[in-house]
Amino acid sequence: MLNKKKILYIDDEKINVQLFQINFSRNFEVFIGCSGKDGLLLLDNNLDIEVVVSDMKMPEMNGLEFIELAKEKYPDKRYYMLTGFDITDEIQDALNNNLILKCLKKPFNLNEIEKILNE
Repeated sequence: MLNKKKILYIDDEKINVQLFQINFSRNFEVFIGCSGKDGLLLLDNNLDIEVVVSDMKMPEMNGLEFIELAKEKYPDKRYYMLTGFDITDEIQDALNNNLILKCLKKPFNLNEIEKILNE
């Protein structure tokens, strides 16, 4: 059997992580968490995760704070932001500094995300 690419999706809204998992688990091995802390733990325990997608607005630590910590430890992974809001200066800076590769909009576009995950 072909090994599926491993993807991590972090979002504090349960419905969003469930939808992401349902939509992408056929073609990818999807790991999900509901906080930045979950995300860091999942990365520590699954070193072969290749792509990380995170919501921006979350309690405790936002998506960029999570990605900053994750990227310090795991600079080889690809990081993306998924947000229901407009691109803020903070997100634009993260794009300009290559902290994240792209900022995706919610509700997510299945084809757009599938294409990015396959790159």
